Amino acid sequence: MDFEKLVVWQRSKCLAVSIYKEFARCGDFGFKDQITRSALSVPSNIAEGMERRSNREKVRFLWIAKASNAELRTQIIIGRDIAYIADPLAENWIMETRELSKMLCGLINKISD
Repeated sequence: MDFEKLVVWQRSKCLAVSIYKEFARCGDFGFKDQITRSALSVPSNIAEGMERRSNREKVRFLWIAKASNAELRTQIIIGRDIAYIADPLAENWIMETRELSKMLCGLINKISD
């Protein structure tokens, strides 16, 4: 399966792009580095997993993507709480990470069957 055709990859890639753009001028380099790295990790691990040979390997990388997605959601929540991210944007991103998590679970279950 071509990872670029997966809706979960497309949406996680778009979220990573949005986060990179939003934090392009952020002066807190530690926070910026953490949130952009976790955002980048989600679509990257989906891609890497889907290019693996065995279903077991695919699932392993999808679990890593799911964990990175949870890390990202945590950083978004903290970013909102410290006023780095406006409430409406943070809520949008939080909702997107929740949906991505559900989508990753579905894909993991499908591959595991």
